[in-house]
Amino acid sequence: MSWTEEKVNKLKELWGKGQTASQIAEIIGGISRNAVIGKAHRLNLSAKIKTRSAINLNNSRKANENINAKKGRKSKFRSLLLDKNFEPAKNLQLEELTEDTCKYMEGHPDEESSSFCGRKTVEKFSYCPLHLMVVFQPKGKKDDVVEKDDEVPQFIEKKIKSA
Repeated sequence: MSWTEEKVNKLKELWGKGQTASQIAEIIGGISRNAVIGKAHRLNLSAKIKTRSAINLNNSRKANENINAKKGRKSKFRSLLLDKNFEPAKNLQLEELTEDTCKYMEGHPDEESSSFCGRKTVEKFSYCPLHLMVVFQPKGKKDDVVEKDDEVPQFIEKKIKSA
């Protein structure tokens, strides 16, 4: 494989845009990922890897923001369930749990301050309605659980009805 001037210019352009070596090899065609890396190194383009890692850092920050937005799901459900009549958590210790108390643990088991929810459970489950929504997720649909803000997901309704 020989590097033509056209391929070198394409390599420089794509490398500068932050494309990966695999992507560049696929776009140019007829060359391997390692050939792209070697040529980039010989052309002193490898210094651009640092800017690429900065791009990846920005992308990972955006991903973390998306994850934090998804954590809002729990608070959406909490607002649906925690009305005036919703039972408060009892913060029970392990010895105080019964078959009818929610076994969702708040905190880490090694911490002395950790406790269990203790609310009344949904029939045939070990969790209260709030923690049932947190614990159970449909198969293969972890990201699109909630489509509307004020609607309880169907899979939870099915779980509760089938209990």
